[in-house]
Amino acid sequence: MIHPWHDVTPAVPGHPLPGVFRAVIEIPKGSGNKYELDKGSGMLMLDRVLSSAVYYPANYGFLPQTLAEDGDPLDVLVFCAEKIEPMCLCAARAVGMMTMIDDGQPDHKIISVLVNDPEYADYRKASDFPRHTFKMLRRFFEDYKTLEGKEVEVDEVMPAEVAFAIIEDSLARYDTARRTGGAKGMF
Repeated sequence: MIHPWHDVTPAVPGHPLPGVFRAVIEIPKGSGNKYELDKGSGMLMLDRVLSSAVYYPANYGFLPQTLAEDGDPLDVLVFCAEKIEPMCLCAARAVGMMTMIDDGQPDHKIISVLVNDPEYADYRKASDFPRHTFKMLRRFFEDYKTLEGKEVEVDEVMPAEVAFAIIEDSLARYDTARRTGGAKGMF
């Protein structure tokens, strides 16, 4: 059995990283369930049902072979016209990044669009989105954490160049951890 975090190549043939990458979807757009990759088995587990009347405003998953500062694969939101089923691979283009401070540590969210979705074909940067989209996104993360009794801070959406640097850093951190065995529960 292949492990979606470790065995899926993040690069999309014909496209340079970090601008375009493969994403593994955990949670489809519109879901009220919080699915998460079980790091040990590579299977998808239901972590919890959201405790508020909110739903994921975009498809949510991670970039394979990355290690974010929080010890998990780097999070990604993939905007597209349709929901993407859990554990589906897709090609995504980074257009921005949002950082959430969760339990005192940064939790970066790469904002991307599905490469082969004609509805999002012209979206190249965060400023191409209607401003309301990111107001809703920010409010989603604030609300679902608040009703769980957690405090979070959600920063403004940053440009794609900031996302590129975070992706590169997470790829390098994963590579180092894989070579040295330096991440708990990773291998």
